[in-house]
Amino acid sequence: MNEKQTETAEIVIIGAGPGGYAAAFHAADLGMDVTLIDPNPNPGGVCLYRGCIPSKTLLNAARLIHETAAAGETGLTFAKPKIDVKKLRGWKNDVVTKLTEGLGRLASQRKITYIRGTAVFKNRNALDVQTDENPARQVSFRHAVIATGSRSAELPDLGFDSPHILNSSSALELENIPEKLLIIGGGYIGLELGTVYASFGSKVTIAEITSGLLPGVDRDLISVLKKGLNPLFESIALNTRVGDVKHQKNGISVLLKGPDETETRKHFHKVLVAVGRRPNTADLGLDAAGVALDDRGFITIDSQCRTTANTVFAVGDATGEPMLAHRASHQGRVAVEVIAGKRSAFEPNAIPAVVFTDPELAWAGLTELQAKKEGIDFQTARFPWAASGRAVAIGRTEGLTKLIIEKKTQRIIGVAIVGPYAGEMIAEGVLAIEMGANATDLKLTIHPHPTLTETLQETAELFFGSATHYFRPKRSKRS
Repeated sequence: MNEKQTETAEIVIIGAGPGGYAAAFHAADLGMDVTLIDPNPNPGGVCLYRGCIPSKTLLNAARLIHETAAAGETGLTFAKPKIDVKKLRGWKNDVVTKLTEGLGRLASQRKITYIRGTAVFKNRNALDVQTDENPARQVSFRHAVIATGSRSAELPDLGFDSPHILNSSSALELENIPEKLLIIGGGYIGLELGTVYASFGSKVTIAEITSGLLPGVDRDLISVLKKGLNPLFESIALNTRVGDVKHQKNGISVLLKGPDETETRKHFHKVLVAVGRRPNTADLGLDAAGVALDDRGFITIDSQCRTTANTVFAVGDATGEPMLAHRASHQGRVAVEVIAGKRSAFEPNAIPAVVFTDPELAWAGLTELQAKKEGIDFQTARFPWAASGRAVAIGRTEGLTKLIIEKKTQRIIGVAIVGPYAGEMIAEGVLAIEMGANATDLKLTIHPHPTLTETLQETAELFFGSATHYFRPKRSKRS
């Protein structure tokens, strides 16, 4: 029987995803004694092991398929791609291994104590840590940061013990390419994984319970996105929920209930559940530490990432929306700076969001829907990519760049882009919002020609009524 092993740390971080390892690395760089605890062999968390990185690796392969297929219009014809699923899966796994092992080296170089295991609070200053080698390890600390992330939400009535049911993590294992795939949920996870599987040959049906894809995103952007996705997917069924489910040897028979309760029964070889994520806040002993949760199970924090326990901080998905890796990383650094006695707070004006479909969709700051809800007097400016020389040159004129501008100050309060490389372009919008830039600032910023980034400049020009590459007739004045 192993004896109880007690250790001490100035700061202990539970969870080594983007929030946890960012906090640990920053704390070590500030000279703190750091212990980082996670079940995985190296830092990275769900994002690197079973989320952001593997999904974007597979989406890159899907993009190559789309681009070679579209090249025929330019006079370049490629043979239909042969998909070696085993090799593709190996390539994805190699990417994950390189990045997670790299993080492991960075942790070691910073002299961080990395414990592969799970932790439960004993009180506000101590943890019980269970590892394979020692199930009775203890760590006492001055401060702790909870960065335990989130997990896929389930639909209990579906029966998750079936080999034909997938979630966002198991779908990325890419065991095979099902002939017919149902995806329940029209959010970013469902659309991204739907893009992957449809590109690799699956006939994909999206079933979304609401009246539109990506609820909460402005509909003019969704209109462009949906036009791009319609040819890729077998069907996009809105206002549709899953009814009766029958598990069979070769798949699942699903009753889909559409608008006006119309019912259709269809057979699918796999069903992917992508209905959101839930915080990993259970089984942490939070009561013993005095850490409070809200009614949805998220940890309650203030602008400095403090919980209701003065020694415990929390960051990332476990603290609520938006559940994004870059939000978690910034929160992690804020928490550590507060612990170090620095003046710091997590008070962003804009957190970018990107949907890595084809076309990509990215936005930051306020949407039109949010601006209306907050009663802001604003004006929108939109620049269609059909007027962009770069978009025409690459054969991608379906895109749209949009600015939301406060009328009185002409300050940019929201930016949205739909089109290829939107995720790479949105950072300029984030910077503009954070720096308090106005439409004139963006209009007078010289952008390289010909690039897609020019559309940001020309959208700002359109706010003032004139853009070089787009003519908008002036409204006639009524007498």
